Amino acid sequence: MEFSIATLLTNFTDDKLVARKVLEKKLGCEDEDSLEKLHIALEVLEKTGLLVKERGKYRRVSEEGLIEAKLRCSSKGFCFAIQDVEGSEDIYIRESHLSNAWNGDRVLVRVLKEGSRRRSPEGEVKLILERSNHTLLARIKQVEGGFRAVPLDDRLLFELKLLTNGMKLEEAIDHLAHVEVLRYPLAQYPPLGQVVQILGSDAEAAADIDLVTCKHDLSRNFSENVLDTAAKLPKKLLKADLKDRVDLRNLFTLTIEGVNGDDRVIENAWSLEKNPSGPWRLIVHVTDLSHYIQADEILDREALKRGRSVYLGELILPMLPDTVGERCSLMPGSDHLCLSFVITIDPQSGEVLEWEIQPSVINVDQSISKQQAQAVLTGESTKASAESIEILHNLATLAKAAKQARLSRGSLQLNLPPSQNPYHDEGAMGAVVVNDSPVRSLITEYVLLVNELMGEHLSALGVPAIWRVQGTPDPEDVQEMLKLAINLGVELTLDPDLEIQPLDYQHLTRAFTESPSEQVLTYLLQDTLKPSLYSTTKTPHFGLALPQYLHFSSPLRRYPDLLMQRVYHALLEYGRDRRNTRVKERVNLRHSASHLEINWNVLPPELQQELQSDLTRVLVQINDREKEVQEAEADLAGLQKAQLMKQRIGQVFPGVITGVQSYGFFVEIEVPATELEIGSKLSTPLRVEGLVHVSSLKDDWYEYRARQQALFGRKNRASYRLGDRVAVQVKSVDYYRQQIDLVTVGADGVAKDLGVGAGNQDTSDGYLEDHTDTLDLDLYDEDE
Repeated sequence: MEFSIATLLTNFTDDKLVARKVLEKKLGCEDEDSLEKLHIALEVLEKTGLLVKERGKYRRVSEEGLIEAKLRCSSKGFCFAIQDVEGSEDIYIRESHLSNAWNGDRVLVRVLKEGSRRRSPEGEVKLILERSNHTLLARIKQVEGGFRAVPLDDRLLFELKLLTNGMKLEEAIDHLAHVEVLRYPLAQYPPLGQVVQILGSDAEAAADIDLVTCKHDLSRNFSENVLDTAAKLPKKLLKADLKDRVDLRNLFTLTIEGVNGDDRVIENAWSLEKNPSGPWRLIVHVTDLSHYIQADEILDREALKRGRSVYLGELILPMLPDTVGERCSLMPGSDHLCLSFVITIDPQSGEVLEWEIQPSVINVDQSISKQQAQAVLTGESTKASAESIEILHNLATLAKAAKQARLSRGSLQLNLPPSQNPYHDEGAMGAVVVNDSPVRSLITEYVLLVNELMGEHLSALGVPAIWRVQGTPDPEDVQEMLKLAINLGVELTLDPDLEIQPLDYQHLTRAFTESPSEQVLTYLLQDTLKPSLYSTTKTPHFGLALPQYLHFSSPLRRYPDLLMQRVYHALLEYGRDRRNTRVKERVNLRHSASHLEINWNVLPPELQQELQSDLTRVLVQINDREKEVQEAEADLAGLQKAQLMKQRIGQVFPGVITGVQSYGFFVEIEVPATELEIGSKLSTPLRVEGLVHVSSLKDDWYEYRARQQALFGRKNRASYRLGDRVAVQVKSVDYYRQQIDLVTVGADGVAKDLGVGAGNQDTSDGYLEDHTDTLDLDLYDEDE
């Protein structure tokens, strides 16, 4: 089992001594090589002073002045250490202080020089905690005495010496290859690698899926060890498995196939008991994966390493092998273990009156396809059983009521391009995207509801959790957005001295819908939202307007959901349902009524601390992995759009200006769905963004005015403002960098950059890298 210094150090919390045997189990060290690696790592950490050994056990030493961060570099060689703590300063690292760390590596940094108003603090890399680039995309070149790999990512400023391993690399010179790093730089020795696969003569010749999986080091296969372990999962339930579980097999239960983009994975099922004259009883079942996947075992470590399933077009890279999905998916015809949310809900107001969360056993009666469900809900077809049709319509009725209750508390719903979010929740943005699909809308409301109820339950009982949090937008960003909205004809005000509330944003979105610039205004609002992330500290979720929230509904595809199942089982097994043994009356820890009855610590202190430590141990890894997966999925979409627009060089499209900078303006154009040629199944227009560089505006000299978000011509007084509609021609496309260059088109249909004029001499890069647009990098002149 491979592990990093970062994952090793996460096992040391609360200044406790940890035995080596414990570390071996947690890290999965089962063979001689991994045991030897652990021995070396412990010795190195002891010599560097990060660990001390006492009575044969190890303890972490917190050295003052050391900061954990992630390295981010530019193609020009400027590197910054980005801290995890929001609002913390980025630390500038000179090349001489990188200690052979690369872009994306997680590092420990020591600050050498404090920052000032115009200067970031400077530091040096003390220790590389975790390497980011285990494999990379590179171009092969021949040098005297062998071959080298030149990384395609221009932020990786080095070359790797290549081992041939019997491959005829002469035939692959100047070709693009997937290269595995065998050894990182060591003293005077360069990094060493080997070619895994020749991808093509260049990026465009390679398959987009190959580019993305190689670039982001996404494994497309499972090891034999993992597959063998998955194959040994029990295929039938034993009588002992049903102990302490509520038998719900008598309820009519329905599932919908294909809603996750994968027919093999069905995590949720629904039952419903309708009361004509009172509240309804809704039961949402979530497959109980934690019964099969034990902590710190092979499958658990694999799930943690992958973090979540990855969706790359029609290719799905699952978090766990297919055999696990087949065993735990809620398919008809067999008994399944679940955690069932039994919810009493008012069908008129959508108010949840009470609920309980029960370990259960169910048997799915019917499963229908997403297309069938869509046809039933839209009235286009009745090709389903009477029971399925009835429950679908009743579920849709309740979902509308639940949505209204959600919106009434201030939950955000944004009118943005259709989302491909396979989890049917609030997504990475933290706000629900309006969707016309009744099936998607139905599932979204129930996914959000069970996540909300489990979060409220664990919070009320004081149980540790991995919370899904989203901070309140910064007042400065909000006021800047409102100023730009005024330029677009929407005059709204919010008191800058009062904290922004979710309901304030909901009022803004309603006002935006009445404006012809709704699209741009929604993008501006979206930019003010802070990213959602996982945290072991409970704070509110702004976009959902909830004091606490977590993910629970997708345990087969998302690791935090699996963790929360384990936490809930620990609550039921070890939770104290009475203050002490002298009290006869017990509290039902599964029921929402317990929230008002409990005034003691539910979990034993040691278990409380152990759970908190275990969740903290994996937190950074989970957040890092989520970002990596999001970048990979965005990369594939970007490559597909670039390929599409490569075929349309010279064509003219109408568009809207979505952003203005000193170097030009961004235009979003719509490509009709009927013209898509990238093999996707999109039925709606594809929105593509490109840049009109200021140097292409040759009819005048244009000045940038940040407050108006506009470029103004000095002579002709022509302007390009945020929200303006323009006609543009596709000039060029950089496929790998996903950069689309546009030029404006006059009324005569001729591209304006072909005209003769003074023009602008600004040749600055329109696609600025991180930091280079906000920091004066001349401050870090190496001659200082």
